[in-house]
Amino acid sequence: MRKWLILIVILSTSLLLGACSLFEQANNSLQYVDQATQHINKLTDFAEQAPQMIKDAATNPETKQQLEDQLVSLKKEIEQFNLIDAPSLAKDLHQQLIEKNQVLLQEINKVLVNGNLALDQLQNSPIISTISDISSLMNRIQNLGL
Repeated sequence: MRKWLILIVILSTSLLLGACSLFEQANNSLQYVDQATQHINKLTDFAEQAPQMIKDAATNPETKQQLEDQLVSLKKEIEQFNLIDAPSLAKDLHQQLIEKNQVLLQEINKVLVNGNLALDQLQNSPIISTISDISSLMNRIQNLGL
C-alpha cells in the first residue's frame, strides 16, 4: 500500500510540474509578443513622425535635436530588443527581426555621424522603408499570442 501511495505522489508531482512548464512557456510567449509589439510600435511611431520632423529640422534646430534624440533612443531600443531571449515558438521570427533591426541600426549609424545627426544623410536614407519592412512582421508576432 505504501508503494502505491509513493507512486501516486510521484505521478501527481510529475503532472503538476508538466503543467507548470506549459504555463511558463505560454507566459514567455505572451511576454515576447508584448515586447515585440511594443518594439514595432515605437518604430512605427517614429516612421510616422519622421517625414514632417525632417522637413522642420532643416529650419528649426530644436526639431533637429529632437530628431537626433529620437534616433539615439531608437538605436538603444533596437540593441536592447536584439538581446531578448525569445521563446522557442518565436526563435525564427525573432531571428528575422534581429536581421532587419541590424539593417536599421546600420542606417541609423550612417545618419548619426560622430553622434550628431547628418540631416542630408537622413533625407536620403531608407530608414522609413526599413521600418515599414519590420512592421510587416506584426501579424506574425500577434499570431504567436494565440
